[in-house]
Formats: sequence, structure tokens, C-alpha cells
Amino acid sequence: MSGDSTLRVGFVYPELLGTYGDRGNAVVLVQRARWRGHPAELVEVPADAPIPTGLDVYLLGGGEDDPMHLAGAGLRASRGAIGRAVDAGAVVLAVCGGFQLVGHRYVAADGTVLEGIGLLDLETRAGPTRLIGEVVVDPEPPLPRLTGFENHWGRTTLGAGVAPLGRVVTGGGNGAGRVEGARAGRVLGTYLHGPVLVRNPALADRLLADALDVRALEPLDTELEDRLRIERLHAGTARGPRRWWRDRLLARG
Repeated sequence: MSGDSTLRVGFVYPELLGTYGDRGNAVVLVQRARWRGHPAELVEVPADAPIPTGLDVYLLGGGEDDPMHLAGAGLRASRGAIGRAVDAGAVVLAVCGGFQLVGHRYVAADGTVLEGIGLLDLETRAGPTRLIGEVVVDPEPPLPRLTGFENHWGRTTLGAGVAPLGRVVTGGGNGAGRVEGARAGRVLGTYLHGPVLVRNPALADRLLADALDVRALEPLDTELEDRLRIERLHAGTARGPRRWWRDRLLARG
């Protein structure tokens, strides 16, 4: 955590990597810290500004192709600052496009290469079909089953020393090996939108505990969050006519 007592949660490039409501991840972390009596602030880092080293959490969201290239250039320019922050104990959550950018590279269908910043040892290539829909993932205990929504072309291959976030129960995930996401130390990447920390309070608290550098957090009343999580888990594991109707609606766009 940074030198003062305020938890600084940074949402990086909101105008480029905020397409799918992933700013909600920052809001969740700040609010769950405040509910427990920890001062916290949301710091938005605009695309025309250098990324500071003094944040406790760095959040990257999803974006379309052109914004992704702009975001990639900015991230590469600030690679040193981000690396120093991670070495000092900062937490990184990178979602979808942000997940691809914290790897080594993304190779588009036409062969165009978008270089990443190499925080995680992984590479992504565009697949032949778009992976879209509800996803259910079983992570390593003690985290409970996770729920999210994916919408991407990527097929992500993990390198040595990088573990998946979890095993895919339903959905596409990384598109290879029936796994989803990646984690190494305090850096976590995932394709799960939703936003993922709104849907999965236990994952939010896992990241929050790391950012605050504490073993455990005081429990909160999570009745509303749990109701959302259970409803989305049911949607993600739908079978038969329910699954057919859901997939038909998604195919219509």
C-alpha cells in the first residue's frame, strides 16, 4: 500500500478501456474498503497522462480495436512505472483487452501485432469465432465459483510460471485448454466482464486484501451481491431450451 493511509485505486485510460462498464471494478474496491473503515479514493488516469507509480491498484478494462492500439502505446510508454509499482506490491486487475495488453502481444486475424507490456507471460491470437456469452469458472480454493460475461476473439496461451484464474465450467474462457484468465503474484488477468468484481465479491475482497496488505478482511453483508451472483451462475449453467434461447438472443446481437 502507498505511503499514506489512503488506498489509491487507479482506473487506467477510462476513455479507451472503459467500453464494457469495467469502471465498476474500481467503484467496488473503493466502496468495499470504505465500508470497512479504510480511506480509499478512485484515481482515473486519462490516456494523455503518464501512469503514476504511487497507486495501490491498477485496473484496466476492455476496449475496441483502435482504442486498444492507443492504450497499448500509452502502456508501453509507462511500462517502467507499472513494473516498479508491481515490484513494490501493487495489485493489477486487467480485463479482456487489458488482459491481452499485459501479456507479450496480441496477433490479429490479419497478422497485425499489438505489443503488450509483458507483466504476464502470455500471448493472444485472434481466433476464427467470437466468444460471447455467460461464463462460469471454478478457481482454486478458497475462492468460490466465479461468474462473468465474455465478448472477445482472443485465444490466449499461458507461459511458464503463469497459472490460470480457474477452470472453465461453461463458456470459452481463454479459448484453449478449458481455462480462464491468468495470475502471477498480484497481477491477475481475465476475460470476465460483468463487471467481474460486482458479480464476485469474494474475488473483490481477495484483491482488496492484497492491496491493503492484510491477511483477512472484516466480513460484510453481501446479501444483494450474493443474489446477483447466484442468478448469474444459474444463467451461465443453463441447459436445454433456456440455453438455446439465450444463445439465440446473443447471436442476434
